[in-house]
Amino acid sequence: MSDARPVYFVSDGTGITAETIGHALLTQFNGIDFRTDRLPFVDGPERAREVAGVIRAGGEAAGMKPVVINTCMDPELSSIIAESGALVLDVFEPFIAPLEQELGIARQPRVGRAHGIADFDSYHKRINAMNFALNHDDGISLDYDDADVILVAVSRAGKTPTCVYLALHHGVRAANYPLTDDDLDSQRLPPKLRAHRHKLFGLTIDPVRLAQIREERRPGSRYAKLETCRREVADAETMLRMEGIPTLSTTNASIEEIASRLLETLGINREMF
Repeated sequence: MSDARPVYFVSDGTGITAETIGHALLTQFNGIDFRTDRLPFVDGPERAREVAGVIRAGGEAAGMKPVVINTCMDPELSSIIAESGALVLDVFEPFIAPLEQELGIARQPRVGRAHGIADFDSYHKRINAMNFALNHDDGISLDYDDADVILVAVSRAGKTPTCVYLALHHGVRAANYPLTDDDLDSQRLPPKLRAHRHKLFGLTIDPVRLAQIREERRPGSRYAKLETCRREVADAETMLRMEGIPTLSTTNASIEEIASRLLETLGINREMF
């Protein structure tokens, strides 16, 4: 027996939508331990029966009724999944009937369309943005003319994962610039950044958390000492404030929140792919 309630994110595609919505729902219930698992590509009755068996076995092992967050579009597949005996929450069901009534047409369920390559232009935009982020990571390239945004922060404050997320999910060409000791000592924006002031967005972080992250990367180094982290963060925050650069702390923020706040602040309007 397990004290954790089993939760399954079931989808006819990648399961990203089911998992994203599912996690958002589960965070509303404090004090309950959940054990989650993603079951993607439920694209036919045979796979649906296999998944139903996994869910049923998970509930029996835990000694409690499983919860399923379901984004399968085919009602037949959803019915098979429901045979698992789980509480099945169909993400799309509440919206289908009102949309059919308003639009005057019946839906045509299409398996796996939500995250398929339906738009090759959008796909290539994301790939190009990803290449841009990798080529402009940590000051590798300082050619920022084609950048949509430039993240500025001390080392290990979250620049790279934010750039990658912006590229993959929004097709944003994001570069990042690591503030060096020379930059921090001058308390002025580095010359290469001044011409792109309107593209800049600063990230900061709690020094204690920064020291923990750096310690994992370079144990016992001066780079990871709390005193070093405190000095760098304080100097960076002073510079960004004096230069009027919008700044966000990454200490307790998810990548999704950082990206959303950045896009809103800089007025970058891109659909999420």
